[in-house]
Amino acid sequence: MHTQLTLDIVSDVSCPWCIVGYKALEQALQNVAPDIQATITWQPFELNPQMPMQGQEIVEHITEKYGISEEQAAQNRETIKQRGLSVGYEFGERGGGRIYNTFDAHRLLHWAHELDQEAHSKGTGGNQTALKLALFDLYFQQEGNPSDHQQLLAVVEKVGLNVDQAKHILATDKYAVDVRKIQQHYQSAGVSSVPAVIVNNKHLISGGQPVEVFEAALREIAKESE
Repeated sequence: MHTQLTLDIVSDVSCPWCIVGYKALEQALQNVAPDIQATITWQPFELNPQMPMQGQEIVEHITEKYGISEEQAAQNRETIKQRGLSVGYEFGERGGGRIYNTFDAHRLLHWAHELDQEAHSKGTGGNQTALKLALFDLYFQQEGNPSDHQQLLAVVEKVGLNVDQAKHILATDKYAVDVRKIQQHYQSAGVSSVPAVIVNNKHLISGGQPVEVFEAALREIAKESE
């Protein structure tokens, strides 16, 4: 029996566990197909909403925010790196580098979701996921800056979206109210860490779980939905 699920993935483009979790979820969805299929929408979450546009040195930021030592931060990076490799995602060398404000990236992702909704009637779509994955790559593999408008526009062009439309969005406050409203919705619903995968608007799978955890959860939820 075929079951269609809706997945809302609350995440940030500078969250390493978010791409690790997605790659595991992607494998889990492949394992349960074709019996279980899912429609994915990426929802905004800012790890550091007060981060200035110039960003902050990443080791300095992590040790300050979580009260850990540089050695612990390095150990955490290695753990994340290995988990990434286990699901087919290779992180770049971000031992140094900076962490940035991601609000404008979320505005572009909201726009891409609108494009997907428009395309749905034509049987096309996938713009939002393509853009999200390219933004992950910008930050984690290319040591890019997701608050830099030129770099964001380059990513938009890379995934085949309209650069002029994106340029207009970045030059204005377009979608700012929408993104903040969605963020507040998930915060008020109790989402305080990411990734958070919400299935059918009621089941929460929290964190960058292994493939088998996602697969078991999807099968269980699909069984309930029959």
